[in-house]
Amino acid sequence: MNFAIVGCGFIAKKHAQAIMNTEGANLAAVCDRVPELMEPYIEEYGATAYTDFEEMLKDDSIDIVNICTPSGAHAFLAELAAKYGKHIIVEKPIAMTLEETDRIINGAKLNNVKLAVVHPNRFRPVAMKLKEILDQNLLGKVSHSLCVVNWNRGQEYYDQAPWRGTKEHDGGVLMNQAIHNLDLLLWYMGEPAEVFSMEATRLRDIEAEDVSTGIIRFESGALATVQASTTVYPKNYEESITIFGEKGTVKIGGPNALYFEHLLIEGIDEETSGKWISDIKADPWGTPGHEQIIKDMIQAINENLRPAVTGEDGRNALALVSSFYKSAKKNQPVKR
Repeated sequence: MNFAIVGCGFIAKKHAQAIMNTEGANLAAVCDRVPELMEPYIEEYGATAYTDFEEMLKDDSIDIVNICTPSGAHAFLAELAAKYGKHIIVEKPIAMTLEETDRIINGAKLNNVKLAVVHPNRFRPVAMKLKEILDQNLLGKVSHSLCVVNWNRGQEYYDQAPWRGTKEHDGGVLMNQAIHNLDLLLWYMGEPAEVFSMEATRLRDIEAEDVSTGIIRFESGALATVQASTTVYPKNYEESITIFGEKGTVKIGGPNALYFEHLLIEGIDEETSGKWISDIKADPWGTPGHEQIIKDMIQAINENLRPAVTGEDGRNALALVSSFYKSAKKNQPVKR
C-alpha cells in the first residue's frame, strides 16, 4: 500500500517511521505548504513532495492519506481525500467540531473508503490487558473510575506555532492531550449519559484551557472523575486510569500509563497477577500504536473490515470533550 502524509510537522515523523516499519507499506508522497519541512522525507524515504494537496491526490498510485496537520484543517483535507477515493488515517482529534466530524464520516461512507482515527494508546499492552479484564467481567459491576492526566507542556511548547493552544485549531488539554485517555475511558466504561466540568487557563498564555476537572455519569450508572492539566512542574507527573469494581480494583499508571500500579481481583491469585504485571514491565510499549494503526488499515482494506479505531470512535471522544466544554461554559451539567 502506498501512503501519503499531509502536514510534515512533529507528528508526521511518527507516521513515517511507522510506515517504514510496517511490511507492505510504503511512504510514496508528502505534502506541506513549507517545502523545507518535506526535505527529510524526500531524502530518507524517497517520497515525492507536493505543496498542492489536490495535486497529490490526483496520483492514482496513492492508496492511503495520513492527515497530520493542525486539527482545524482535518475536515477539509479528509473530505477532499475521500472524494479522490483515498483511504484516510487522521490524527486525533478527528476534527474540532461534531459538524466537521460528521462531514468526514459521511464523506468516507459516500466514497466507500476506510477511515481510521489515531488513538494509539488502545494498543499499549497494559491498556489491552485492562480491556480484556473488563470484557471478561472479572471486576464485576463497576462503581466508578478515575482518569488523570497531569502533564507538563511549557510555554515554549505552545509558542512553537501560532495555532497551538487556540480554540479554532488546537484546543486545550482536553482536546489535545487527555482526549486519548477519554477515548480509553469510553472504551472501558461505555456510553456517557451526563457530564459536569470546570476548566481554567491558569499558567499558560493560551486561549484554551490548561487545567480541567470533570465528572461523568455513564449509562450504566457508574461514575468517573477526570482531571487533566498541562501545568505540572517540572515534567509529566501522572497519566492513569483506575477502575473500581465489586470484585476488584485495577490502576494503570505511571508518567505515561504504561504499567499496572494496582491489580487486585477476586479469584486471581498473586502468581497470576504477578505474571501479568511482570509481562507488562518486560515490554511496556509493545508494538508502537502508530504501527498498529498502519498495519490495521492495510488489513481493513485487504479484508474489507472496519478499522480498529473508527471514525465513530473518534467522534465519541470528541463528543465527550465537547460536552465538557459546553458544561464548563454553562457551569451546569450537560446531558449527552
